[in-house]
Amino acid sequence: MYPTVSDLIKDIFGIYIPLPIQSFGLFVAISFIISAFLIMEELKRKENLGVISVVKKKILIGKPASASELLIMALLGFVLGYKLLEIVFNYTYFASNPQTFIFSSEGNIYGGIIGAFITAYLRYREKQKQKLEKPYWDEVIVHPFELTGNIIMYAAVFGIIGSKIFNSLENIDDFISDPFGSLFSFSGLTFYGGFIIAAIVIIIYTKKKNIPPLVIADIAAPSLILGYAIGRIGCQVAGDGDWGIVNTMIKPDWLAFLPDWLWAYNYPHNVLSEGIAIPGCVGKHCFMLDPPVFPTPIYETIICTLFFIILWSIRKKITTTGVMFAIFLMMNGVERFFIEKIRVNNKYHIFGKGVTQAEIISAILFFAGVVLLIYILNKKKKNNSNADNADITDIRG
Repeated sequence: MYPTVSDLIKDIFGIYIPLPIQSFGLFVAISFIISAFLIMEELKRKENLGVISVVKKKILIGKPASASELLIMALLGFVLGYKLLEIVFNYTYFASNPQTFIFSSEGNIYGGIIGAFITAYLRYREKQKQKLEKPYWDEVIVHPFELTGNIIMYAAVFGIIGSKIFNSLENIDDFISDPFGSLFSFSGLTFYGGFIIAAIVIIIYTKKKNIPPLVIADIAAPSLILGYAIGRIGCQVAGDGDWGIVNTMIKPDWLAFLPDWLWAYNYPHNVLSEGIAIPGCVGKHCFMLDPPVFPTPIYETIICTLFFIILWSIRKKITTTGVMFAIFLMMNGVERFFIEKIRVNNKYHIFGKGVTQAEIISAILFFAGVVLLIYILNKKKKNNSNADNADITDIRG
């Protein structure tokens, strides 16, 4: 396992370079970049098909920077400068604990003051160059694909918020004992929490931009499933605890062609430092699981990559709005429901049965997909029937 990029570099080249890049965070960033590209391409395609259209936006040209605008820029600059200068003077600590450092109160006050001045001045100078004696309102055209940056930003911010909220609900005892640490650590991210909260925010945002909810849902479906697959690579590489239950069974003969670690894996050097000590290992992350477990993150990566290939290959053939998203819901629901059977997770006890939060949500999503698909197809059939009756009436008339 390689909890950090520095661990990977050391294993390959034998040199330890302290870099503040966590493996899981790196793959999450990659997933967002690839998702952004896919969403942008689909927004362009939908616009060319006439499914969505441009929006007009009024902007005030020539207005000088307002006091509130300069204050906001100064606050942002203060935070950046406060942290950046401290990183320069205390890089070792930052590189070893980037999340802890970011959410801590540690920083350099002089860096904050310098950052506040620079950002406020740059915004003031930029606005002064554009200043006109008589500011005027102008109308600009915004293409749907130009909204991609905002969509991804909302997905990232509210995805993290949602994932932390749902993780806290799933691990309520840990949250009660340390609410601040539970909410502001980068461990314990629940996919469905992030998916639900981010989806609500993005639907509200894009609806204001004249993009119907089911249209943006169709557009996002392939990128969601692929982003999830890439994110799970990060879980596997870092060994962040999203592994399966203990697996001491002998690998079946019909799976003999697969490497042993794909059947049962002990996650050496996992980022959680769980398990038993690795003989001869020195430093951080010197533990491995014993006995080994099912490497469920890689299973999900394989399955969801196949689902992405299917969704991406049929996206141009499906012309009815909402069908793509309904298929995605069913795919995701089935995959996650059954993978939960061999995953380690906290369980709720309902009617004497132990079920996980993900099992409950995945089942709801699957049936929501079924209901949505039936509704869409019935509506389409009814519309076609009405259209045929109207044609017959016109002919008779």
